[in-house]
Amino acid sequence: MAKQIDYKQRAMPKQEPFERVKNFDEVALGYTETLAQEEASRCLGCKRPFCTQGCPVAVDIPGFIQCIVDGDFAGGIRKIKETNALPAVCGRVCPQEEQCEQVCVLGKKGDPVSIGRLERFLADWEAASGATETPDIAPPTGKRIAIVGSGPAGVTVANDLALLGHEVVIYEALHDAGGVLTYGIPEFRLPKAIVKREVEYVKSLGVKLYTDYIVGKTKTIDKLGDEFDAIFIAAGAGLPWFLEIPGENLNGVYSANEYLTRCNLMKGFRFPEYDTPIKRPSNVAVFGGGNVAMDSARTALRLGADEVHIVYRRSRSELPAREEEVENAEEEGVIFDFLTLPIRLNGNEHGWLTSLECLKMELGEPDDSGRRRPVPIEGSEFIMPVDAAVCSIGNSPNPLIPMTTPGLEVGRKGNIVADEETGKTSRDAIWAGGDVVTGAATVISAMGAGRNAAKDIHEYLSKK
Repeated sequence: MAKQIDYKQRAMPKQEPFERVKNFDEVALGYTETLAQEEASRCLGCKRPFCTQGCPVAVDIPGFIQCIVDGDFAGGIRKIKETNALPAVCGRVCPQEEQCEQVCVLGKKGDPVSIGRLERFLADWEAASGATETPDIAPPTGKRIAIVGSGPAGVTVANDLALLGHEVVIYEALHDAGGVLTYGIPEFRLPKAIVKREVEYVKSLGVKLYTDYIVGKTKTIDKLGDEFDAIFIAAGAGLPWFLEIPGENLNGVYSANEYLTRCNLMKGFRFPEYDTPIKRPSNVAVFGGGNVAMDSARTALRLGADEVHIVYRRSRSELPAREEEVENAEEEGVIFDFLTLPIRLNGNEHGWLTSLECLKMELGEPDDSGRRRPVPIEGSEFIMPVDAAVCSIGNSPNPLIPMTTPGLEVGRKGNIVADEETGKTSRDAIWAGGDVVTGAATVISAMGAGRNAAKDIHEYLSKK
């Protein structure tokens, strides 16, 4: 008898909007065991799983989903960890709707299988049950690898190379590991205890981690090269872009990097318990339309703002943020000012921001990105009262490492140039991957780059 096809996705329980804007607890509450098995049972178990092909780290998706159906949760998380060292993170923040779920066969006529939510379910089950398994590690090779940065790319390379028997040391510039997972993504979307747990798992494989270690200052790449057989640079993209409009130097104007780092890494939302003051404004404007802009706006609401505006120069259909994050922001009361361009920030005699001058836009012909280009409407200027503004329009890599590493090729935007398939840079025995190469991108794409680089590093060390 043919399996009856279920086209309806199981919704994930989450906090109600009127409650969650008052706290920094996780919004999405996760599947129960019953919901997870119901959702997993929808999977068709395709013989040619396009979902696995759509995953940047090639997780055996039908395999781990079948384990959920069978009630073998330990087997499911074991299967995920064959290729993914950060399942609890990926299950929460990866854009599955643009990757594995986008090519799910069920999605052609109904809802795709909620692959990310099922991945999160298994990772959370593992943590709750205390059933974490350490995989077999190959005998020591005597080779040493230095990794610069403990974000998704760095941790993935560390995981893969440690399992192959190499000695791995991670150097992290900040005082906590995790990179953008720690300083960039808010607690209500990715609790920091989960990031710490994932990092501790990788350390359990024998990886050493040093924090407060700024490569390029504490020690250069070339000095590390004297001690290690290979180096992987995963320093991220922590240099914020600004609009370069008048008034951006006023008090109350932040880059999204600073705003979220104060709140997430430095626990500003728990002031004065943590000694990190952060402004609690009344009216906030956030410039940009990506996930970081949504994170900034939703953080401002939780810090007590009366009104928070997303000021975006294109229309809703052009928003680059995940639809789920846009919907969450709308539910929580964030106001979206579409087709609006900030042109000036105004302040008082004490240097504090008081208002924002904007210009209305209309959409013209498509630009190089394929999105319709916003065109100013003459005479449409207006003033918006604000006492805080957050600029969230993108980032570049910090120039410190390229400046202190002769011969390392750098692109037009300050990114390290590396081979797309292997991560090799212009310097021998040096690889790079993640946001330091691509600019700000997704967690899972950084992990995919890390896996490719780890494979190439291992081949290089095996031949050396």
